[in-house]
Amino acid sequence: MGRLSDRVALITGAGSGIGRASAILFAREGAKVLVVDIVQEAGEETVRLIKDSGGDAFFVRADVSKEADAENMVKKAVEKYGRIDILFNNAGINPSGTVVNTPGEVWDKVINVNLKGAFLGSKYAIPEMAKGGGGVVINTASVSGLVGTANEIAYVASKGGIVALTRGMAIDHANQNIRVNCICPSGTETPLLNKWLSTVKEPEKVRQELANTSLFKRLARPEEIAHAALFLASDESSFVTGSALVVDGGFTAW
Repeated sequence: MGRLSDRVALITGAGSGIGRASAILFAREGAKVLVVDIVQEAGEETVRLIKDSGGDAFFVRADVSKEADAENMVKKAVEKYGRIDILFNNAGINPSGTVVNTPGEVWDKVINVNLKGAFLGSKYAIPEMAKGGGGVVINTASVSGLVGTANEIAYVASKGGIVALTRGMAIDHANQNIRVNCICPSGTETPLLNKWLSTVKEPEKVRQELANTSLFKRLARPEEIAHAALFLASDESSFVTGSALVVDGGFTAW
């Protein structure tokens, strides 16, 4: 019996990085997984990887910043599996920029995907969890939601919002037996990180500088963040809610 046996998990941004690693891990631990991503090919590849290992998963394409898409992904999960036990709001984007040089439309997109996306996913999943007697919401925040980081102003704002959203939701829904927590990773080897690095000068130098902020002098692996998500999704964290779980290799210990 796996730690998530017979539970239904909806994971956004599951086509790559932390989302894919979490989808594969959750399925290995017995969950039925609804894989959500805006990139169809990537999401379908995650489903294939899960099914090839004997797991149960299917894919729904969604732009988490659009309310109709958020409503539809929850609807599809309930139609397929009958309920939702775990929602992992993981989808996110991270363009560079300061408050001076970030265009308004870029700011809006980051807030809409990273913060509004978590709001919308929760808006539609939580009533379904309540029908089933409870559930778990996990939000991907960041160490950038706890401390300031340079040249990522929209991202920093969105992730700080995720931390606050998590705490407020935990208070609002504890009486429905719904736990809400967030994960705060530091730099992780993902396509999102590589895309961000492609926008900076001397990307390899910046990569190493980022790695050096960890006490282990390396970036995190997606699987390491996925195991933190598994803890929050499982009964092992039954008395944990409203928390920001920091998984940063000591970044915030400096």
